[in-house]
Amino acid sequence: MRKNFGAKCYLYPQPVMIIGTYDENGNPDAMNAAWGGITGFDEISIDLGKHKTTDNIALTKCFSVGIADSEHTAQCDYLGIVSGNEVPDKISKCGFTTVKSEFVNAPIINELPLTLECELKEIHGSLYVGKIINASCDEKFCGEDGLPDLSKFNPITFDPVRFGYYALGERVGNAFSDGNILKNPTC
Repeated sequence: MRKNFGAKCYLYPQPVMIIGTYDENGNPDAMNAAWGGITGFDEISIDLGKHKTTDNIALTKCFSVGIADSEHTAQCDYLGIVSGNEVPDKISKCGFTTVKSEFVNAPIINELPLTLECELKEIHGSLYVGKIINASCDEKFCGEDGLPDLSKFNPITFDPVRFGYYALGERVGNAFSDGNILKNPTC
């Protein structure tokens, strides 16, 4: 028997995204966000509410999305519980360093394995839609083919029920392939 909970944000996995921006003085800022995801081949949508980060996005029309990993869980959580309005240097306080994206006016956090570099496309209330201009990955997290390799880093997911972070698990199948067995099932 299924148990009903009403309208809840119970979707798994919830990515833990670190949204990077520059303020009016060119100082890097970042916040932790979990309500969002890819909404097109070159598009990401994130529900951000009202933050210093959203003020920065409105100003620069750009942002980065770093993928939080298990190695930096505490630092990424810190970026979500401390306001950039109160702690303007919170990126450096948690031990992160940044470099400016070559493609958009936004910082890349060096310590995070994978980053999407985005231009603001539109805002719908608290939903920020970005056009992905570039994806970049630290080479140590790339496979022999030069592409990001999920077996080399551990992105984390947010549990919206119990407010926990969990590392993603092992590979369990092959996309666009494993379902073929059901096309012509044998008895």
